[in-house]
Amino acid sequence: MPKYLIALDQGTTSSRAVIFTPDGQVTASCNREFPQHYPKPGWVEHDPRDILESQVEALKDAVRLSGIDAADIAAIGLTNQRETTFLWDRQTGECVGNAIVWQCRRTSQMVDQLKADGYADLIREKTGLVPDAYFSGTKLKWMLDYYNVRDRAERGELCFGTVDSFLCWHLLEGRPHVTDATNAGRTMLFNIHNQDWDDDLLKLLDIPRACLPKVVDSAGPIGLLDPAVLGRAIPVTGMAGDQHASLFGQACLGVGDMKNTYGTGCFMLMNTGDRPVRSENGLLTTMAWRIGGKPTYALEGSVFMGGATIQWLRDELKLITHASETEGIARSIAGTGGVYLVPAFTGLGAPYWDMYSRGTLIGMTRGTGRAQIIRAALEAIAYQSADLMDAMIRDSGKSPARLQVDGGASANGFLMQFQADITDIPVVRPVVLETTALGAALLAGLGAGVYGSLEETAAVWKPDLTFTPKMDEVTRRLQRKGWQKAVARSLDFAEH
Repeated sequence: MPKYLIALDQGTTSSRAVIFTPDGQVTASCNREFPQHYPKPGWVEHDPRDILESQVEALKDAVRLSGIDAADIAAIGLTNQRETTFLWDRQTGECVGNAIVWQCRRTSQMVDQLKADGYADLIREKTGLVPDAYFSGTKLKWMLDYYNVRDRAERGELCFGTVDSFLCWHLLEGRPHVTDATNAGRTMLFNIHNQDWDDDLLKLLDIPRACLPKVVDSAGPIGLLDPAVLGRAIPVTGMAGDQHASLFGQACLGVGDMKNTYGTGCFMLMNTGDRPVRSENGLLTTMAWRIGGKPTYALEGSVFMGGATIQWLRDELKLITHASETEGIARSIAGTGGVYLVPAFTGLGAPYWDMYSRGTLIGMTRGTGRAQIIRAALEAIAYQSADLMDAMIRDSGKSPARLQVDGGASANGFLMQFQADITDIPVVRPVVLETTALGAALLAGLGAGVYGSLEETAAVWKPDLTFTPKMDEVTRRLQRKGWQKAVARSLDFAEH
């Protein structure tokens, strides 16, 4: 019986490959960074060849580092940066231009026009998404227009896809043109209710159905890795966008289960089961995964400035040299002395959605110093995440028993304890913090029959440390009230 599962984790700045044993232990991991391209202000691109080459290099290096034989690999799973858009020739595999990255804002005016024309509710009703340049649909329309290739797309000569789709076409035997339901759900073209590309939305954006990939389950046979890569045709049996893979890797399989990933920003997802919950509080309704043809849904909210707030302390304010210093500094004082930092440097997301809010440091006195500001920055990440949690509870009617965490900043013990205190919910950090890669590996294992059920995949997840709330209710309410006052001061500040 093959012994290992491999996750290909294709991210915004690097491509990774992680090898797991079926019980979730990391055998080897390799990472390959690649260049970012900024051709104009607000534009972000990737060279598709960099994506492909860095991912293949990471895979080969991980296998070589581990010392395992390709015959010992049971299956491969893919997880990826979402929304980044590719358009390539179905015969040659050559892209018509660089990939347009999820961060790119070049189609903002197109989105503004869709809203002005009254299509926001239609898009939201069908896709669960708020119209935004973030998603793939307007990026694809831009490519078809800019490169003048709509006729070729209509004839089926071109393939559209997100990263998962692009990698499958280039790395699998027979070049399947597929995407999974989680990635399809981030295009603004996919109807999450009937699980198909939506004719009304395709017509709205003038996108030919002939260029779209087949939508497959997140776990199940997708194809075989080209033997030229590792010398053997290995089954590829799992695929999901990064935040969905993280939710699965955290074993958030029950309705109301919730995870938060602390990266550059923070991504919080709550499993809502077999029904999509429409948000009245600025959250997105999205796919969690699709297995056995059955969709599972989630609510999603994001904090724009998570770890990026700590980078700001380091790079702009020069208050720290390394992010790891912040925990000790925050613990060196009893509190911020009433100081709040609202890191609305690029506006505020859910539940406020104010693009004109700006960063605010408030409540300072003559006694305010470096430690208070650093502690306020860490607390701000927890406050923003608590706001998202409150919105999810209001929308879903479900209160989670715990918050499961991962991502780089989850290693900060002060931040995790404050998160537990300010939400009054235990925060659980797992043994394996690589939950995105683990989720992709578990989906692949499920799709390949390494695991016989969802319950068997959930058993792989192991808690490491639980942060139990210690703050009294009066203090919690006062601190949350102070945060809300600080946020109110930051709103609608920029000229517009």
